Amino acid sequence: MDSLFTTHALISLLTLTLLEIVLGIDNVIFITIVSGKLPVNQRKKAQNNGLLIALVLRIALLFGISWVIGLKEDVLTLFGYGFSGRDLILLGGGLFLLYSTTKEIHHKLEGEPEDLPSGDISDKKSMSFGSALVQIALLNIIFSFDSVLTAVGLVKEVPIMILAVIASTFIMIAFAAKIGDFVNNHPSIKILALSFLLMIGTLLVAEAFHYEIPKGYAYFAMAFSFFVELLNMQADKKKNPVKLRDRVN
Repeated sequence: MDSLFTTHALISLLTLTLLEIVLGIDNVIFITIVSGKLPVNQRKKAQNNGLLIALVLRIALLFGISWVIGLKEDVLTLFGYGFSGRDLILLGGGLFLLYSTTKEIHHKLEGEPEDLPSGDISDKKSMSFGSALVQIALLNIIFSFDSVLTAVGLVKEVPIMILAVIASTFIMIAFAAKIGDFVNNHPSIKILALSFLLMIGTLLVAEAFHYEIPKGYAYFAMAFSFFVELLNMQADKKKNPVKLRDRVN
């Protein structure tokens, strides 16, 4: 236990916590988009539960770290490419993310007409709380692998990894509601967030085929796009934003 309070351990803990927060941004974006399909009174609960699911999965994977590392061995060969268990998980998650995000963009911009034949807005379907948690849990499995492998590459002590994951998760829980409200109240930010998810899905598919694209490029592109959009919002703050369609599924 004393080894956790050394200078080296504390620096490792702080560094890993910051990295886990950065790696968790895509997770928060996805949870925000999915929870945005729920009634307003259920969104915060879905966001918090989604992040807690991520926390449990990450800690479970850290305790089964030898199994995670074993997933790097090829179990299947297709079209000249060897796929490990981890590759197949990344491929499935990337394709699911591309599909669900493209579908969400379509619903937001092209979906069903605003005026339903019955004229009753209650006819619009909304996602159930259970369905939202299932989607969040599925993608959390994918995001958890990146998080755990980053932790393993940076530090060797499992307790430090667990403390960093717990600290980063509760920091994200503290800000998840504000991030969710900001995204849901600004249509351009929501479309930008969906575009980020498309980028992340592409990175996951590329990684499954052993094409390593430095994530720093993706994070820089996301940060720069977000900065430009903040400038646009500041310039157009007197204008009323358009309303995206709320219909889902």
